[in-house]
Amino acid sequence: MGMTRRDAIKLGLATGGAWLNPWGNPWNPSQASWADCTIASPKNAFSPQITPFTCPLYIPDRLAPTRTDNDTDYYEIKIQQKSLTVPVDGGKSVFTLPDLWTYGGNVVGPLIRQRGGSRKSGGRQSVIRFVNELPTDQTPEMQRDRSVVIHLHGMNSLPYYDGYATDFIPPNHYKDFAYPNDVAGTLWYHDHTLDKTARNVYRGLAGMYLVHDECELQLKLPQDNFDVPLIIQDKHFDANGCLKPLSTNRNNGFYGDVICINGMPFPYLDVQPCRYRFRLLNASASRSYQLALSQPNLPESAGGTLIVIGNDEGLLNAPVPLTTLYQTLPLGIAERYDIIIDFANYNPGDRVYLRNVGYTGTLDVDNRTHTLMCFRVVVGDRDTTELPERLGNNVYDIPRSRVVRERSFRFAPSGNVWSINGKTWNENRIDANPNLGDVEIWEFTNPGGGWVHPVHPHLVRFRILSRNGLAVPAYQQGWKDVVMVGESQRVRVLAEFCPHEGRYMMHCHNLVHEDFAMMTQFQVGRNINDPHSHPAKPIAELHPIEHPTLPDEFCPIPPGVGCQVSSTAAS
Repeated sequence: MGMTRRDAIKLGLATGGAWLNPWGNPWNPSQASWADCTIASPKNAFSPQITPFTCPLYIPDRLAPTRTDNDTDYYEIKIQQKSLTVPVDGGKSVFTLPDLWTYGGNVVGPLIRQRGGSRKSGGRQSVIRFVNELPTDQTPEMQRDRSVVIHLHGMNSLPYYDGYATDFIPPNHYKDFAYPNDVAGTLWYHDHTLDKTARNVYRGLAGMYLVHDECELQLKLPQDNFDVPLIIQDKHFDANGCLKPLSTNRNNGFYGDVICINGMPFPYLDVQPCRYRFRLLNASASRSYQLALSQPNLPESAGGTLIVIGNDEGLLNAPVPLTTLYQTLPLGIAERYDIIIDFANYNPGDRVYLRNVGYTGTLDVDNRTHTLMCFRVVVGDRDTTELPERLGNNVYDIPRSRVVRERSFRFAPSGNVWSINGKTWNENRIDANPNLGDVEIWEFTNPGGGWVHPVHPHLVRFRILSRNGLAVPAYQQGWKDVVMVGESQRVRVLAEFCPHEGRYMMHCHNLVHEDFAMMTQFQVGRNINDPHSHPAKPIAELHPIEHPTLPDEFCPIPPGVGCQVSSTAAS
């Protein structure tokens, strides 16, 4: 559901009405459009300088189901064009977001929390109806330009619910997506339209989807208001404070100089002196981050403790504290990390800062991108959460004896586009065909420098075996669905191809590289399960959402995997 104007003002976000633009021109967001923004600007032109940490963090509203039954929750999300304004400098100034493409009308999509796991153990399916209400003049060109594709990143979806790049939802159409929620983790939904993913995600089409299962709920980790999503994106504004359309080049991608978290530029969050759980998501087009926590009241410092408890696809077996100046957390494009920060170690009135100390292969041309947000410690209640020494047997080994083959994929430029093994995207070509249930080792190679490739194969989750022959840090040894392949790196991963047969994509999640053809596809098994077999339907044919028919069969999990093995709290 969208916010009321009263809610928007309370959160520091407003729609419609006239605001006084601090750079000299009156601005009416209800009439703003991309055409009003400066599209061309001098090379390296910076966004207007603002005072950081004067804008409150926006917490996305939790989306309520439209209805429920014995095993399924049903939702609806409208894709709408909205013009929004974001007050900055404590409300003295404003950034304008013209003609955003939104999930539900806000700067980021609504938060979905779903009870997961096998339906036999209380897990619930979900069905989400996405309705494309973007405006169009009905010309074929405009229909194609404003068609969208929905991908729930990290979900074990059937091919026709997975967000295949040409499974379009045109304007005035809708499609229902059924999800099994079989694995607990920090997932996100975003646009995946062929050749336009970077533009559409930058323009607003991203939201977070959290799945909790019974094993996780047994742990006394922070919950509800203390379990906070942080969706990190970089933006670029023109001299009038108006969001510039995304412009890219093949080599370097896109690097904005204003870091927005949950849509807010350089925000602050008031925190009580207790543990908080933060779900970090890098939803930027091309920028990777190297995160650190500052020391108290020293915004340019590092060395505070971040405790990693989970990767893309769920909890680790044990918390991994990053406690020194040299232990930073790399956050590649589309990667997620589940972290704990214990603010009981600080005093009311302290300021603690989330920092980006710089990532190789990323162009940090403005030092404003180095301190992202501020946590302001306030007086609060006694902490009742725990941080166990063990989080469970969530990450298990797949025996190497099950490996049936190895494959290699080389990610490199090819002329004016990007390629995988020297080939660019071709919807009619299959580049790998594992059988259902096969275990394979895939090797990803980046032979060049100056860029990184976050590689994302759909459907599967995997374990990272090595990077340039060396073991990866403990915080990267959980279940992943994106892996950063850095400059001159060779990364090997172990994956089990289940639980569905059909065609799936694999691509670089630098969205600019993806849009410049760095994408391929593989087919699991012999059943094609055509990704186009459940096409979008016209809104004129709208009917009630139907109960899904999903198999209650997941990748086999060894006995004893999952739940907590110790209730002893970590010191």
